[in-house]
Amino acid sequence: MKAMVFAAGLGTRLKPLTDTLPKALVPVGGEPLLAHVIRKLASYGYDDIIVNVHHFARQIREYLADAEFGVRIRVSDETDLLRETGGAVRHARPLLEGDGPFLIHNVDILSDLDLDWFRSEARPDALANILVSDRETSRYFLFDDAMRLVGWTNVKTGEIRSPYPGLDPSACRKYAFAGIHLQSQAIFRAFEEYGFGERFPIVDFYLKACADHPVYGIVPEKLRLIDVGKMDSLAEAERLYSSM
Repeated sequence: MKAMVFAAGLGTRLKPLTDTLPKALVPVGGEPLLAHVIRKLASYGYDDIIVNVHHFARQIREYLADAEFGVRIRVSDETDLLRETGGAVRHARPLLEGDGPFLIHNVDILSDLDLDWFRSEARPDALANILVSDRETSRYFLFDDAMRLVGWTNVKTGEIRSPYPGLDPSACRKYAFAGIHLQSQAIFRAFEEYGFGERFPIVDFYLKACADHPVYGIVPEKLRLIDVGKMDSLAEAERLYSSM
């Protein structure tokens, strides 16, 4: 099974660590974030893993060359252009095509998610199935009663984005994105269908395509998850790691 780890980001919220180190190699529990994610993927049978690189790409390449994970690891090189999350998938198409649905996992997400359960809950007709959680934040995906994506809102600013004019967020189910998704091979054709080019966030694509192509949310009953994207979350990540 194939999976892609988003590891190309600049990690600006982790400065000054990321002034000399890519976010993917920031240590938690004595190992880089990237190692935690790859080991988790490998333990669930993902044996063909693609890692995209941009910021301090050479450091990540050297780390992967020296590490032993027991699975195939390939690099999607974005040193010429940081393509954001949607563009990263589009750019990695030659590596991701041809083997059924593939998993996407942010490098800065640590969780106790059962990836077998997540895959079993995925709807086969979906363009994508996205992991969401019931937690307090300012930005939420909006779903209908069948958990099909219909929009997005920022509750602090009141902004609403949806392909459905006049969507009422109060009539929707609100969940926070958790940085893990399962995408269909059909997503590559959909990128072309909607004219998405080299650089774009995957959320922008989902919010444009969801009216025509089903995108579903999956909510675990219990989920311990931390986004290790800023300095004050590192200590929390250490505690989560030690208890998992």
